[in-house]
Amino acid sequence: MSAHRPTVGVLALQGDVREHLAALTAGGADAVAVRRRSELAAVDGLVLPGGESTTIDRLLRVFELREPLRERIAQGLPVYGSCAGMILLADRLLDGGAGQETLGGLDVTVRRNAFGRQVQSFEEDLPVEGVTGGGDDVRAVFIRAPWVEDAGPGVRVLARVGAGPAAGRIVAVRHGGLLATSFHPEITGDDRVHRYFVAMVRSQGGPPADRPEGTTGTG
Repeated sequence: MSAHRPTVGVLALQGDVREHLAALTAGGADAVAVRRRSELAAVDGLVLPGGESTTIDRLLRVFELREPLRERIAQGLPVYGSCAGMILLADRLLDGGAGQETLGGLDVTVRRNAFGRQVQSFEEDLPVEGVTGGGDDVRAVFIRAPWVEDAGPGVRVLARVGAGPAAGRIVAVRHGGLLATSFHPEITGDDRVHRYFVAMVRSQGGPPADRPEGTTGTG
């Protein structure tokens, strides 16, 4: 891994892959699409994009990526999940599809499609801890989005909905090397969430083979 430009993959089975690749590139990473085990093995971090979580779950099995990805997450691979990606990272899932499973690793309970149908999609400007600082809030776009129903003691809550019927609901979290948002920063032209994730990847120090035996890098 380059100290300046880590290689960060985007799982390219379904969802808004191109937008994440562009945001990661702008955010300081060498961004690559990941569809094969060899490509997964070569990245320093990974983005699980928005899309349809049940479809991505099925395609992970078809492409024989599910178990290799679970193993890399357990070994400390930094991963950012947006919208459907948040669902895939959750240890516990409410209102999942029939037979749907998650990759796990993130000690949260996530409610799928918590904000309602696509016609109920909305946008809101949110402060995001570690991302906005004293600057402008992040424009958060919610499209059939999940929310975090509850978070474990080691999970840092980064953002909550500020207004409306869902005020106070958790929509951004970090747990060690895992980051998740209910919203889609990749479609707004604001790369600050991706810059934050790229900095997380740099701090992990590279893929498992580069780390001393017995370390996970998840902190």
